[in-house]
Amino acid sequence: MDPTSGIIRGVGGIRVYTSGEISAVNGTDVRLKCTFHSSSTINPSTVTVSWSFRPLGPGPEESVFYFHDQPYPPSEGRFRKRAVWDGDIMGRDASIVLREVKFTYNGTYICQVKNRPDVHGNVGEVRLSVLTTASFSEIVILAAAIGGGIVIMVVLLIIIMSCRQCKKKRLMEAEDGVREAPPKERKDPTICHPLAASHLYESEEEIEIDSSDGMISYPSTRDPSSSEGEDDDDSDDDGGGGGSD
Repeated sequence: MDPTSGIIRGVGGIRVYTSGEISAVNGTDVRLKCTFHSSSTINPSTVTVSWSFRPLGPGPEESVFYFHDQPYPPSEGRFRKRAVWDGDIMGRDASIVLREVKFTYNGTYICQVKNRPDVHGNVGEVRLSVLTTASFSEIVILAAAIGGGIVIMVVLLIIIMSCRQCKKKRLMEAEDGVREAPPKERKDPTICHPLAASHLYESEEEIEIDSSDGMISYPSTRDPSSSEGEDDDDSDDDGGGGGSD
């Protein structure tokens, strides 16, 4: 057996892999992992799995679990109602779970798998150590995980609250701007500016109506000084004419 990987090597067609050494706190559940590889076709009706226990002190080996086409938990002994099937034959998994381990569970657990015609399969071993409390490294890892999760939750909560406050502030500023903005004067598009429409109107002084015949006459645009000059010329002409006579 390779002590570092828990792999049992031999001449058989089945190779069994286990987790080697594991530890568990008293009163907790632990999974004894056991996987296998067979050169023959896997069939639940032909595969058998046997788990046995060898204690640390003196004493005989004890059956822990048996599987053949279906699980057969122990009906008596220290593992009665404590060993539970947790494997998948078609997935090449022959693992079991021990519930609420005790200090008497300290020892070596042997996993043996057979798949006809690979009847001379290898065996795998798992050494279990039941502890009073969790180790310091496990406590540190657990505390770090819990602390990290709390920190992440607090940061997310702060970000969410900040976003809500910013959104609320923007909405309030927008409402204040709408209230303070003076109403815009709407212009009638049909009304022209007086200066722009000056060509449409005529001054009352520029229009004369002759009441006798109803004709409209417009005042002369000539310079008044020029008209006076013409009147003088006419008078001179008249005077001259009189003298010659």
